[in-house]
Amino acid sequence: MAQVQKFVEYQNFTPSDLRDADFETATKNQSPENLLPKREAIKHLLIGSPKAVTSTIHYLQVIGYASTGDWSPLLPTANSGEVMSILIRQILMQ
Repeated sequence: MAQVQKFVEYQNFTPSDLRDADFETATKNQSPENLLPKREAIKHLLIGSPKAVTSTIHYLQVIGYASTGDWSPLLPTANSGEVMSILIRQILMQ
């Protein structure tokens, strides 16, 4: 009979009854930004001869760090015979 009474009581719950007090207190004191992992941009810049930059981009793909398509096109620098390429990654910060 006690089980039946508990079942009946549970049928009359309100959504606020489902809240956990500890969770509610913790979330009230934190902004939404603090609940999510923080991400930060990191920029990799390769500067060198076209062959050196291209070779490094391909090596980083071989080791699984970044696809060749993730890098910017080779852009000329102010120095003759020199190019640059950039990769921007989002990393989790703790």
